[in-house]
Amino acid sequence: MSLAPRVVLVHRTTEYEELVARHGTHGQAAFFLTSRGRDIEEVAERGRRNRRALAEVTSAVPLTWRQARVERGDLDRFLFGPEDVVVVVGQDGLVANVAKYLSGQPVIGIDTDPGRNPGVLVRHRPRDTAALLASAHGGRAEELTMVEAVADDTQRLLALNEIYLGAVGHQTARYRLGLDEYGGAVESQASSGVLVGTGTGASGWLRSVWQGRGGELPLPRPTDERLIWFVREAWPSPVTGTSLVAGELDGDGRLSLTVESDRLIAFGDGMEGDAVELVWGQTVRVGVAAVRLRLLT
Repeated sequence: MSLAPRVVLVHRTTEYEELVARHGTHGQAAFFLTSRGRDIEEVAERGRRNRRALAEVTSAVPLTWRQARVERGDLDRFLFGPEDVVVVVGQDGLVANVAKYLSGQPVIGIDTDPGRNPGVLVRHRPRDTAALLASAHGGRAEELTMVEAVADDTQRLLALNEIYLGAVGHQTARYRLGLDEYGGAVESQASSGVLVGTGTGASGWLRSVWQGRGGELPLPRPTDERLIWFVREAWPSPVTGTSLVAGELDGDGRLSLTVESDRLIAFGDGMEGDAVELVWGQTVRVGVAAVRLRLLT
């Protein structure tokens, strides 16, 4: 007997809930904000909208389907199944946070705060949930390109927006960068780290770096099998260079980074708590991932 589909509702703790948890009560949280010229009502109303959205999405799940709910902080401990339909209720960034833990499951992005969120990845309203679930396994979807980093000890990291490689605390990272597998140049560098991103990431952190560099490289689209990369604040010295600071990677291209510091890390989509640790002499290669995010449109 086959299992009924399972809806996994992904959400995150609201700002209001975090405030009350920190200060103990609503009144104490309100006093804290008032003493700093802020009104808790704005934060509380966003929290109420989030709860209403979660309730409406939950009520739209068919009675014969199974349900599970997971908070953002627990994603790395949650086991997704192949039959799951993932419904992300919140902000665009929450879709990116969950993407690395999936392997082709359909994803529905529900915007809880229209007008405040850009809506790049959370494209739907709670009222759309029932229709989207009904067509989850056969409806229209975009296959969004992801980026992966694979270390020489088999550690692997996936991300939807970008992967950052650098020192803990964003201090100076020392490494050897290159495209040596494909006949390219190799250069020792000292910098604030390397950023490798996708077309989806081109709407966020990657775009700000791209603009700061004059926007010379063409940005990829979210479905393009192409990445762009930037070295942040490369420092010239007698032993470190600045000639390899930006470029593109196609579906087969790989950017290699060999660690020349005591310790570097690689993390994806801003989730530093779920990082790959790299030590002196290790090599990590970054490129287009084989897996894609299937986002229902």
